[in-house]
Amino acid sequence: MNKIKLLDRTFEIMICAEQIDAAVAKVAAQLDRDYSSCQKPPIFVGVLCGAFVFLSDVVRKVNFVNEVTFMQVSSYQGTQSTGCVKQKLGIDFDITDRDIILVEDIVETGHSINYMIEYLQSLNPKSVEVCSLFFKPDKYLYNRDIKYVAMEIGNEFIVGYGLDYNQTGRGLKDIYVVTNE
Repeated sequence: MNKIKLLDRTFEIMICAEQIDAAVAKVAAQLDRDYSSCQKPPIFVGVLCGAFVFLSDVVRKVNFVNEVTFMQVSSYQGTQSTGCVKQKLGIDFDITDRDIILVEDIVETGHSINYMIEYLQSLNPKSVEVCSLFFKPDKYLYNRDIKYVAMEIGNEFIVGYGLDYNQTGRGLKDIYVVTNE
């Protein structure tokens, strides 16, 4: 299935499932290297809704004991960021002196990730690092390092593997890009 239609847009395959799996394995190996010797299990904080598929695959590929929780923020409407970040779900337990791995589906402008890092840092963790499936360096507006990146991409609008177009397309195993049709 090279092309699909979601709502009013047509998308074509951009990255196949096998390429995604290899990139996730690479990130998991980096995380293993950096977190395998932690005294306390690191906490993966998945950003809902988009990161749930990526997070699921990452935690099954790492070889260290960990905990998983979720946050939810919103800054998108349709295919565009609104620039306004709204928190819908936060952390409801003590993360003081814990290593936090904030897992995101895609980092574009950085508004959402910056907001979440500041929120998490206010809860006194030992560390907060970002692990993102996709990173758009040309759109990124902040100086914070995105330490764990599975893939860098351009400014395309993509869906699949957890990413959506108006809540559709999250369950696609491949990544699709919007076409000009």
